[in-house]
Amino acid sequence: MLKRIVQACFLITGVALGIFLIPQLLSFVALDGVSWLNNPYISGVLGAIIFYLITFWAVDYVVNFVRWTEESLVKVPITDIIFGSVGLVFGLVIAFLIGFALSEFPIINTVAPIVLTLLFGYLGFQVGFKKRDELLTLFTSKKKKAAEEETEKTAPKTLKILDTSVIIDGRIADICQTGFLEGTIVIPQFVLEELQHIADSSDVLKRNRGRRGLDILNRIQKELSIKVEIYEGDFEEIQEVDSKLVKLAKISNGVVVTNDFNLNKVCELQQVAVLNINDLANAVKPVVLPGEEMKVQVIKDGKEQNQGIAYLDDGTMIVVEEGRNYIGKHIDVLVTSVLQTSAGRMIFAKPKLLEKAL
Repeated sequence: MLKRIVQACFLITGVALGIFLIPQLLSFVALDGVSWLNNPYISGVLGAIIFYLITFWAVDYVVNFVRWTEESLVKVPITDIIFGSVGLVFGLVIAFLIGFALSEFPIINTVAPIVLTLLFGYLGFQVGFKKRDELLTLFTSKKKKAAEEETEKTAPKTLKILDTSVIIDGRIADICQTGFLEGTIVIPQFVLEELQHIADSSDVLKRNRGRRGLDILNRIQKELSIKVEIYEGDFEEIQEVDSKLVKLAKISNGVVVTNDFNLNKVCELQQVAVLNINDLANAVKPVVLPGEEMKVQVIKDGKEQNQGIAYLDDGTMIVVEEGRNYIGKHIDVLVTSVLQTSAGRMIFAKPKLLEKAL
């Protein structure tokens, strides 16, 4: 098929050149007076015959060249072709404009269009081809920047305000490290002052807790990728730190992060968003349903008569009815009910042996 197309192109070229060139050739050899030769149709046919004869020698070379060009273009990435073509078009447009400006000079006008077309066409293609990566980066960076700006406009900037108890607890650093806590961490200056006061306490236990809280803050600020800000303001008319936290959360539309049960309730009453670390810890604990069996060790007696107390590995307390007689022993129990609160989870159970006896 390609060979037939090349032959047809040769015939069309032969007809066109025959019509224009054969009369000039006849005039050069003084045969322009022959009427039947000086005919456009005869000239076109003669040109077609000449070029048809040339195809027997040249068609294979042309076909091989076209196929080589096709294979080369197929291997080239589409971005290279697109940007090279765009550069070529710009180069040709510039060459046309310059050539049009020089059309008033007859001497230059004969050669300038050809030279300018070749020169600027080559330069435009090379610039578009070699600068494709920068052009791609330019377009993609603009789209990315616009998308980021749109996201920043639509997505609210949530502030997570830490209280003293959650800092001393220490689990907040691990939660931030896992990426479950997003947004900006805000540490109020009055919380830092309270933490410093605890770290300077004469009581050894309080002093250790305060120093641990300072170490946790240092880890969050220096080792973790989450953004941390220090709020320098204070509410001098308010004395309690918890009340200051609630006030700050209201004016900044932030979220209080705590594990203080009482502060959790105050935030809920004042319609302030609050994240309780204990709620998160309870949420990831294994689900226990009434009627399930488990093996526990009763370690002490409970508040009520004949109650025994056991604990799971995650610290969940199990109240074993009639379990006082099994203190220090491992027994199988049946879960009777589960109580879930912000202060923690409590499981009520009774010995399986007692169930069998009944």
